[in-house]
Amino acid sequence: MRVLATAGHVDHGKSALVRALTGMEPDRYEEERRRGLTLDLGFVWTRLGGDDLAFVDVPGHERFVPTMLAGVGPVPAVLFVVAADQGWQPQSEEHLAILDALGVRHAVLAVTRSDLADPERVRADAVERLAATSLGKVPHVAVSAVTGAGLDALRTELARLAAALPPPDTEADVRLWLDRAFTVRGHGTVVTGTLGAGTLRVGDRLVSADGSAVVRVRGLQSLHEERTAVGAVARVAVNVHGEGDTGLGRGQVLLTPDRWLSTEAADVRVTGEPAADLPRCVTLHIGTAAVPVTVRPLGRDTARLSLRRRLPLRVGDRAVLREPGGTRTPCGVTVLDVRPPRLARRGAGRARAAELETITGRPDGAAELRRRKLVRRADLRAMGVPVPGEPVAGDWLADPAHWNALKDRLAGQVVEYARTHPLEPGLPTEAARRLLGLPDRALVDALAAALPGIHARQGRLHTADSLRPALPAPVRAAVDTLRRDLARTPFRAPEAGRLAELGLDRRALAAAAAAGALLRITDGIVLLPGADAAAAAELRALPQPFTLSEARRALDTTRRVAVPLLEFLDARGFTERLDAQHRRCRTGAGDES
Repeated sequence: MRVLATAGHVDHGKSALVRALTGMEPDRYEEERRRGLTLDLGFVWTRLGGDDLAFVDVPGHERFVPTMLAGVGPVPAVLFVVAADQGWQPQSEEHLAILDALGVRHAVLAVTRSDLADPERVRADAVERLAATSLGKVPHVAVSAVTGAGLDALRTELARLAAALPPPDTEADVRLWLDRAFTVRGHGTVVTGTLGAGTLRVGDRLVSADGSAVVRVRGLQSLHEERTAVGAVARVAVNVHGEGDTGLGRGQVLLTPDRWLSTEAADVRVTGEPAADLPRCVTLHIGTAAVPVTVRPLGRDTARLSLRRRLPLRVGDRAVLREPGGTRTPCGVTVLDVRPPRLARRGAGRARAAELETITGRPDGAAELRRRKLVRRADLRAMGVPVPGEPVAGDWLADPAHWNALKDRLAGQVVEYARTHPLEPGLPTEAARRLLGLPDRALVDALAAALPGIHARQGRLHTADSLRPALPAPVRAAVDTLRRDLARTPFRAPEAGRLAELGLDRRALAAAAAAGALLRITDGIVLLPGADAAAAAELRALPQPFTLSEARRALDTTRRVAVPLLEFLDARGFTERLDAQHRRCRTGAGDES
């Protein structure tokens, strides 16, 4: 299927033309047919050149330009209509400006009412006007919906247009802008829209941009035919059911879950007039949505838009800015960034404007990664940007130059920490994350793993030297005294008073243990290195199993030391607990240290 929208001034015969082409009535309301004035969007279709061609018929009156925008927003091509007896009119001009702002590139011009006036002058004028826009030089046909003259030629040109349209991406994430929502007895909520990309299937789960609706697809129709799946491009009616389904309506959007970033701010490139000349408050039209925005000019043709409500935008999206009331010509915007940085510091706006000058609006994964330095793969995809490589950790992507700089910084921080904290057993991983300004500790782990001179152990990062740090002279002297005490009574760990007398606090003991000068059993309980194996050898000489009291006597120590020492031996596999009272030595564990 291919989908076109009509465009043109009120009363130039758009509805009559698609009625003649399709044999279907596009005006859904009796008032529209009575007044001969289209008030809302109409939908009709026919078969041309072996393919279905659907039309979104839009109103031409100036009061209904927002409705016209909702009709053409999701549609890739247009049937532009100018009446031979009236020629180019104000809404002809505004509709053309809207199409140009949206970057529409595919169109056929129909000069209607050719039975009432010579169409040549009007046709030449319209062709020239269209050629100066994104539409370029378009095929054109003079027709009469009354006499039927030119209809076959128009059908031929429409079939050619449909065949020339770029193929849609049926594997893309779904973003269905809603143009109608209503209730069908026995079925519930039905929404309609133009599916521009992706595929909808019965059973799919969809969400609204603000998360207020989470629905499942109960049924699908396309051109009044029941379907189990519909691929883009297509007009679809979707029977949905779920939380918030009754609140859906025109201007809202249903999305593939977890694939879109809804944003309240976007940096854009403006076409049509200088960014500085834009009103502060305008309406952003994209898809079928019309959202008030506040404009902050940044550069000559760039601006930041602050949206009244969140929208699922992607890099490269085209949209229209229009002042309510239509006193100014609508202008176009191309979305450059849907996750722009805050502009809080003096000069930030100028710096951002300079950065935006280099952004094209075409999704470029490598360029986006250079700007952001670090970004989650899922977020980059949700921005509409292709992923340029594999993650460095978890779902995190990193710009290669930034990643190498981070490795150099981390190595320097670990070395500096070892120099300035000689009694600490290495730089804590969390401290390293903060020092580098990283959002995830997994990134620190990945950086450390990529540095041959850095070792990660128990949540800390060490250099090869800091794994066995040299102790300051006062600490070394105190430890040597303590080692002489322990040589006489190897399992009588010094009391807190003795440690304080020697000036050995928790940090000093941890440094001595890291240097291999002491064996740390628990906080405040230290023995000589190898005391665990020696204790196990003593206990192995006891009748098995043995009690805590028997172990304490065999080791000539106190209960204060014996309890944590036995738990230490259990953890290292020298001994094992049998019940609340008894342990035994494990076979073959005597050489562990």
